[in-house]
Amino acid sequence: MSADLEARVPGFLRGVRLQRDRVRDQWIVQAPERAFIVDPVAASILQRVDGNATLAAIIDALASDYDAPRDLIARDVIDMVEDLAARQILVCKS
Repeated sequence: MSADLEARVPGFLRGVRLQRDRVRDQWIVQAPERAFIVDPVAASILQRVDGNATLAAIIDALASDYDAPRDLIARDVIDMVEDLAARQILVCKS
């Protein structure tokens, strides 16, 4: 992965948030006029999106927490962040 890409800082777009649905015991991304359930892996990533942490910091934390190969985690995190950016859920600052 490129160091430039991992230096980006993901954040939720205005009006979008990650919320825990305690009744159904699951994480939900709520956005204007839409909402969707996120799986446990996505929730683990999105819980670290605070508008301050770089992708590199998020990847490092996940690789450490799950004792998983960093390159595998990096690929999954970047793919998900790019997908959610395309869906106008996340935005990445340089």
